[in-house]
Amino acid sequence: MLDLLQITNDPAFAGRCDALDGMRLFVDLERMGKAERQAGRDTFISQHTVADVGRIREAARRSPLMVRVNPLNPGTAEEVEAVLAEGADLLMLPMFHRAAQLREFAAIVGGRAPIVALLETAAALETLDEWITTPGLHEVFLGLNDLHLALGHRFMFEPLALGLVDHVAQAARSCGLRFGFGGIARLGEGLLPGRDVLAEHLRLGSQAVILSRTFHRQDEGEGRFELEVQALRRAEVELAQRTPQQMQADARRIAASIEAIAAGLPRRA
Repeated sequence: MLDLLQITNDPAFAGRCDALDGMRLFVDLERMGKAERQAGRDTFISQHTVADVGRIREAARRSPLMVRVNPLNPGTAEEVEAVLAEGADLLMLPMFHRAAQLREFAAIVGGRAPIVALLETAAALETLDEWITTPGLHEVFLGLNDLHLALGHRFMFEPLALGLVDHVAQAARSCGLRFGFGGIARLGEGLLPGRDVLAEHLRLGSQAVILSRTFHRQDEGEGRFELEVQALRRAEVELAQRTPQQMQADARRIAASIEAIAAGLPRRA
């Protein structure tokens, strides 16, 4: 069962998520440099605070709680101490470029929580073999939003069509690490439909995906979020029953769809 990562600082909603199996709550403290990197794009810029970590921990006792901190900076040690004190179970480091940065972060954490490396820079992709054996590393998660921009791609899922996600998945697997990537829309929504994204997660042995903002719409009635998660779980079971040949055929079709979508998008200046 995939971990479904839900970004939230709403204790009431976190409590609803906590009632579902296979959820991972996600408080996002990253702000340094993010607005500049993703300017002009319809992406999420968090306003979460350290205090939100404690509020979500109190509301959700069953699901693991992950906190994305800011990129490594002079205040990282203080930030790590604060989020651990508030009850974080896992710590995610974004926007690292070199093995030395991830190792410095691991030294700060000092084994007190598992580390999730958010691979979202071209340099981190190029130096994968140098940092994937970092002590304390628990999971490698590909952040396709920033990574596709760093690589000069037009569409977020192009690294998937080009085999880059396959490469990282294999590297993580060979080191006994968990692996996940990107976000997922509702099954029939998104430029690349959620069902196709889910199919690729299962082919690659992924263990984690971020639920997009479309899963929880404030204007929808109580219970719709739960129904959409249930639909995704049913599709997860169905897609897991495909033969290897069916998985490869789906992968070729999905790669062609990604290439067609990318070809229709303007190049980023």
